[in-house]
Amino acid sequence: MAGEKEIDKPEEKKRVEMPFLEHIEELRWRLIKSLLAIAIFTVTAFFFAEKLYKMVTWPLGDTKLYYTEITGSFYAYLKIAFYTGIIGALPFVLYQLWKFIAPGLYTKERKIIIALVFFSTILFLIGAAFCFFIVLPFAIKFMLGYGGGEMTPIITVSSYISFTGMLMLAFGASFELPIIGFFFGKIGLISARMLSKVRPYAVVIILFVAAILTPTPDVFTQLLLAIPLYFLYELTIIIVKLTGRKMENRP
Repeated sequence: MAGEKEIDKPEEKKRVEMPFLEHIEELRWRLIKSLLAIAIFTVTAFFFAEKLYKMVTWPLGDTKLYYTEITGSFYAYLKIAFYTGIIGALPFVLYQLWKFIAPGLYTKERKIIIALVFFSTILFLIGAAFCFFIVLPFAIKFMLGYGGGEMTPIITVSSYISFTGMLMLAFGASFELPIIGFFFGKIGLISARMLSKVRPYAVVIILFVAAILTPTPDVFTQLLLAIPLYFLYELTIIIVKLTGRKMENRP
């Protein structure tokens, strides 16, 4: 028994204990660094806003955008730069997030931070790309064609960029679910059996989250996010199950 205690002690000491105020101070500096990174990428992206505008409006096809204020085009470019800045700074922001969590982890768990940042970024970009290239063209065609030939859509550039930007961020964030599940499974907070048991409640939560994250109140747009989110939940169960097996088989 004494020998077992000696083996366990070093592992316990590998977690870094920090006072509450130090946690708050650490969080503050992580947030400041993240916001500075977003600001730098936003300013840089603003110089390429015109080219980015042509890319962003691709899902519209032949549909034209309008602005109703003198500053409309300027704010449109500013919005494009801001959303681009968030996506561009994402790896740094995610790194700051995982570094903030790291002191509460064991040494073996801290070693996977770089991998988590990498795969978190990849999954976010996959989610944003899925939204932009697949969901947006389909959603725009469906919603604009809903009025038939009786109504003529006049879409402002500001509303379109806000809709597109928020929807891409929502899809990108939702695609992080497997990484979050993997992380919690790795540290033993959740299991595949637990996730399977709460599946009916998870469906309700997914619909609720989709309603919050989507920029418009219509059910159609919410389902476009909720359906992939449910499949990601099922994928998370598989990932956590595989991770659990590795942990169980670990010597």
